[in-house]
Amino acid sequence: MIAGRFGGRRLQAPKGRAVTRPTSDRVREAIFSMLGGVQVEHVLDLFAGTGALGIEALSRGAKRAVFVERDGAALTALRANLESLGLQESEAEVRRAEALGALRSARKHSETYDLVLIDPPYRRASDLGSELALALEPLLERRQARVVVESDRRAPLQLPWEIEKERRYGDTTITIHRHR
Repeated sequence: MIAGRFGGRRLQAPKGRAVTRPTSDRVREAIFSMLGGVQVEHVLDLFAGTGALGIEALSRGAKRAVFVERDGAALTALRANLESLGLQESEAEVRRAEALGALRSARKHSETYDLVLIDPPYRRASDLGSELALALEPLLERRQARVVVESDRRAPLQLPWEIEKERRYGDTTITIHRHR
C-alpha cells in the first residue's frame, strides 16, 4: 500500500500472472493522485484481483468497499490481504462473481457507489465497455460519481461518460470518468 492508514504494507498476490495482473505501485499512485481525495462512502472494485485498488481507497479514507472477483487464487489472496489488514466485512465485502452478474445483483439490491474501480483483464477490456456502462448506470445515482478504468492503451475499455482525466503509463491507460 502506498499511503494512508495501510501505507507501507505489502499485499499477497497469486503466483504467476496468467489470470491476475496486480496494479503496479506506480500506476496505483497515479490513480489516487489523479483522484485527489478519496472521501467517499461506497467503493466498488470490479475485477478486484488482490484488492489493491479497493484497499488503497479504504486506506485513503473511503468508508466501505465491495470487491468483485471470480478467480479462486485471486480470491484467496484478496481475503488474506483483507484479513492481514484487520478489515472486517462491514468495511470490506468480498463477492465471488463475474463482474456483469455482480452488477445485476447490486442493482436488484438498490446499491449505489460513489467510486467504481475497474481493472479488467487487458485481453477482454475493449469488448466490455457497452455492457459495463449499461450495468453500472443505475448504480451511479449519486451526483458526481467517478469511474476509474485501468486498461491497455492498445485496446482500452471505453465508457460513454465524460472523461475527467486520462494518463498513460507505459502500456497502461488510466481514465477517470465523471458520471453526471
